[in-house]
Amino acid sequence: MSLPYFDAAAVRAAAPWTTAIAALERALRDGVDPEEDSPRLFSPAPGGEFLLMPAVGRSYSGIKALTVAPGNPARGLEKIQGVYLLVDSDTLAPLGVMDGNELTAVRTPATTILAVKHILAAAPGGAPETPRVLVFGAGVQALNHVRAAHAVIPDAKFSVVGQRPERAQALIAQLATEDIELRPGTVAQVPAADIVLCATSSRTPLFDGNLVAPGAVVAAVGQHGLDAREVDAALVRRSDVVVEGRASAWREAGDLIPARTVQEWEAIRPANLQDLVAGRFNRTPGRPCLYAGVGMAWEDLVTAAVVYEEGGSTP
Repeated sequence: MSLPYFDAAAVRAAAPWTTAIAALERALRDGVDPEEDSPRLFSPAPGGEFLLMPAVGRSYSGIKALTVAPGNPARGLEKIQGVYLLVDSDTLAPLGVMDGNELTAVRTPATTILAVKHILAAAPGGAPETPRVLVFGAGVQALNHVRAAHAVIPDAKFSVVGQRPERAQALIAQLATEDIELRPGTVAQVPAADIVLCATSSRTPLFDGNLVAPGAVVAAVGQHGLDAREVDAALVRRSDVVVEGRASAWREAGDLIPARTVQEWEAIRPANLQDLVAGRFNRTPGRPCLYAGVGMAWEDLVTAAVVYEEGGSTP
């Protein structure tokens, strides 16, 4: 019996934004602990490296196997490619294979917007009715973050800041075909933004953290690795902070380290996603809130299970 393969279209169809977000939220409420997540495994490969992300669960387990080839974009190829293998936790029998890139393109925005939704709900004055959302980035993650945010906050007003104007315009045009209005934006709009979504490949901070309004929410999710940062130390130090998982953040969140040392963060013990969903996070009046995400294997597993169950065994 051949394994079912869920291509990119099948992954998207089986895991619409509200479904994926609800599944992640349900998993956290049901006891998934981000602190128990497996770390990423890196191994050298010709022209790049392998990236493996295993995760285990009660019903399903799985592993995302990716290749990272830095020279590919110059050849017109994807830098990151891969697949996800879902298995039965009881027998370890393979159940299905799916497009790893598309799975990542779904679970990352779903996790971000889950966090933003709960952070907004924890604000002392409540969430704004029509929040102004400023998006940094014009790639697939920026595109999908707007889509996911629009699905959860349909009255939000979106603007985009792209390093390359032609890519930002293409993003605006694409979303217009989906009846989502996205306008050109600039760094000068940071002080007026209620939500700032950073989904870029930038290795250096995108804006002055002192510009962010008190009470605003910033999500920095485009990078991982201690040598990469989308926000500066000024923002980190003046913000309430939420992380996906504390252990993963100490390993990979360059946005947080070296703004503070690991020892300082361990003493602060910022809320993780499980704390956030459980209501164990309180906003400080007059302070922004920074959510720092690096991407975790348990999120892939939860989303892959949705794809398998919702998409059926023969997509």
